[in-house]
Amino acid sequence: MAIAAPGSAPADAPAVLSAPARSRRVRGSGRAPGGDGGARGTARRTFLQKLTPWLFLAGAVALLLLFTYWPAVNLFYYSITDWDGIDLTKNIVGLDNYIQVFTDPRIFSVFWVSLYYFVASFVQMAIALYFAAILSFSTRFSNLFRGILFFPYLINGVAVGFVFLYLFQPGGTLDTVLAWFGVADPPQWLGNPDIVNWSLAGTSVWRYTGLNFVLFLGAIQSIPHELYEAADLDGANKWQQFWAIIFPGIRRIIGLSFILAIAGSLSVFEVPFIMTGGANGSATFVIQTLQTAFSFRQVGLASAMAVVLLAIVLVVTWIQRQVFPDEKVDLT
Repeated sequence: MAIAAPGSAPADAPAVLSAPARSRRVRGSGRAPGGDGGARGTARRTFLQKLTPWLFLAGAVALLLLFTYWPAVNLFYYSITDWDGIDLTKNIVGLDNYIQVFTDPRIFSVFWVSLYYFVASFVQMAIALYFAAILSFSTRFSNLFRGILFFPYLINGVAVGFVFLYLFQPGGTLDTVLAWFGVADPPQWLGNPDIVNWSLAGTSVWRYTGLNFVLFLGAIQSIPHELYEAADLDGANKWQQFWAIIFPGIRRIIGLSFILAIAGSLSVFEVPFIMTGGANGSATFVIQTLQTAFSFRQVGLASAMAVVLLAIVLVVTWIQRQVFPDEKVDLT
C-alpha cells in the first residue's frame, strides 16, 4: 500500500486541474478545436478563389472601357456638334452633320473607291487559298515558300507604301522592267486617275495575302489526315479532294476572311495615304474623314463620317452573317 505524501492526493484519486487549466477548460467548453477559425478561413479562401478571375478581368475591362468605349461615346457626342477641334464651346446641331454626309457628293462618293479594294480582296483570297492548298501537301521547300508568302504582312504599312512608291514612280523599278520587254511609254501608275486605284489595290493584295494564307493554311492542317487517306483509296485526285474535303472544312475561315475583306476595303488608309495622299481620285473614306477633321477643322462632321462608317461595317457584317450563317462542319 503506497503512502501518499502529506498534503498530496492519493495515487488512485482523479487528477485535479489547476486554476488556469480549469479556466481554459470552461472557456473552451462546447467548442470543437479550430471550429470557427477554420470555417472563417475556408470561407475566406473560397471568397478569394471566386474573386480572383474577376480581378484579372477588371484590368482588361477597365482598359477596354477607357480606350475603346469612352472614346466611342465621345465620338457620338462630337458628331452632333459643330466643334472645330480647338474651341472649348461645342454647339449642338443635331443631325445636320449626318444629313451633310449623305447629301454632299464630295463626301459619300469616295465610297466608290472602296470597290477597287473590295475586288482586290477577292483576288487576294483566291491567291492565298491556292497557295495554302498546295503547300498543305508534301511540297519541296514548303517552309521557304510559306515564309516568303507571309513575310509582306510583317512589314510596316508605311514601309510598304514607300517601297511601292518608288516602284510605281515614273522611271522607277516597274518602268525599268517593262522597258526590258519593249514597253517604251508606260502609263502613269499613280498619276492617272483611271489607273491609280488599281495600282494601290494591287499593293494591298501584295501586303495582305500573307494573312489570309496563314488563316487558310492553319484551317487546312486542322483537317484529319485520315480523310485524305480515305480519299486516296477511293481514287480521288487533288482537285476532288479540295472540293470534297478542304473547301467544306475551312468554310468558317473563308467566311471570316470575307468579313475582314469587307471591313478592310471600307477602311483602307495606310497605302493610299502614304503613296498619293488621296490625290488623283484615290482618297478613301478614312482619308476623307481625316482631311475633314484636321485640314478643314470640322471635327463634328468628321465624327459623323466615322459613325456612318462604323454603322455601314456593322450592317454589312450582319447581312453577311445572315446570308452565310456559321454552320457546323462535320466531315466525318
